[in-house]
Amino acid sequence: MWRPPRASWRLPPHPDRRACHHASVTSAERSGDSARRRLERDERREQLLECATRLFGERPYAEVSTSDIAAAAGIARGLLHHYFGTKRELYLEVVRRMVSVPDVDATLLSGPLPRRIDVGVAWFLDAVDAHGATFTAVTGAGGIGADPEVEAILDAADDDAARRVLQVVGLDPADARQRAMIRAFAGMTKAAVREWQRGRALSRDDVHLLLSRTLLTIVRNVL
Repeated sequence: MWRPPRASWRLPPHPDRRACHHASVTSAERSGDSARRRLERDERREQLLECATRLFGERPYAEVSTSDIAAAAGIARGLLHHYFGTKRELYLEVVRRMVSVPDVDATLLSGPLPRRIDVGVAWFLDAVDAHGATFTAVTGAGGIGADPEVEAILDAADDDAARRVLQVVGLDPADARQRAMIRAFAGMTKAAVREWQRGRALSRDDVHLLLSRTLLTIVRNVL
């Protein structure tokens, strides 16, 4: 908490000093209020994103309205438009969130190759399982349909993911041919996830085995 200099407790308050003290307290209060408002804005924005992520996984894009999302979040629809503009812009943010790949954890860069692949695949399936229906919707036919901006987001995410995979398996992320091979593997990965999340013809263990063995074969015998 802010305190004035020690001497000011002993001297009679000069009018200018009183004004400065008042201004300092007001500034601190405003700063605290501003920080709280920023936190509240961030929390509301995150709440809208979470609700939109869930609803876009439960229903096709055309069947989800901004009113539905705002009602699920317990927030006025006007705030949704304030934070994201339109439903399409909110959907694009959901797509980015679903396909973004974080930095590679150090634990994935050590140990024998089969173990690194096994741990990496498990990590990926954990991430997908948190919002499996939405992941399959935005990466397949259940999303917004043919849209150049969505395609650009997905293509960039696929290339970024390919670089991360090559890093994990100890190959060169800058090699265009190797990235193309991994992007092709990513197509199979999305299909396997759809079979698991929607068709339920494959279990998680089935998908884990398929992806880990296939990637290991690609690394050892193809790349």
